[in-house]
Amino acid sequence: MNKALVVLSGGQDSTTCLYWAINEFGRENTSSLSFDYDQRHKIELESAKKVSEIAAVAHEILPINTFSALGGNALTDNIDVADDLTVAEEINNTSQLPNTFVPGRNLIFLTFAAAYAYQRGIKHLISGVAQTDYSGYPDCRENTLSFLEQTLRLGMKYNFTIHTPLMNLNKSDTVMMAEKLGAMDAMAYTHTCYNGEQPPCGHCQACLFRAKGFAKANRVDPLIEPFQFFKN
Repeated sequence: MNKALVVLSGGQDSTTCLYWAINEFGRENTSSLSFDYDQRHKIELESAKKVSEIAAVAHEILPINTFSALGGNALTDNIDVADDLTVAEEINNTSQLPNTFVPGRNLIFLTFAAAYAYQRGIKHLISGVAQTDYSGYPDCRENTLSFLEQTLRLGMKYNFTIHTPLMNLNKSDTVMMAEKLGAMDAMAYTHTCYNGEQPPCGHCQACLFRAKGFAKANRVDPLIEPFQFFKN
């Protein structure tokens, strides 16, 4: 039996990948895993939980607080996030990485996910990373994930496969994929905003790129609707 584990942040991309996994492996063979790494905005964990409920798949949250101990980034420390899309695009065209980059995060997430999957007989790991991402995070690149897959196979003597369905897609492509996979109902409960606001702030890098993707796809983002479950 082919079982799949989705690393679910509660955001647009990982939610799309969750529905991709359901389509590829079946709902009964798909589960999701999120990480509480002392991120500033715990709301994304609430989003991941809600998305998993809507998708009707098992969900678990693992606590790992090392990133907050290391610090030095805007997702765990009290550091302002640049609110300008042009600034983000300029960063992507240089060797500089934005302060939203958490060094090693995706590598560690997938390593923990692999250890979790190993114990449960799961060989397929799914991540929403994309090398077309505006931020240019090095741990989102295809070659990085390819080497990590090989490392996990050797290190655990287990035939893992890391799937990255969005690797070469832009944001509008992922919107169309989400719609095709029936993920739009769940998309209304996702969290993207770097400032942790709900409804989203609309001016941070993540919000701007999400809005740009939906606009290019000529689709209305369900995220603009009120989120009553956060108020209950």
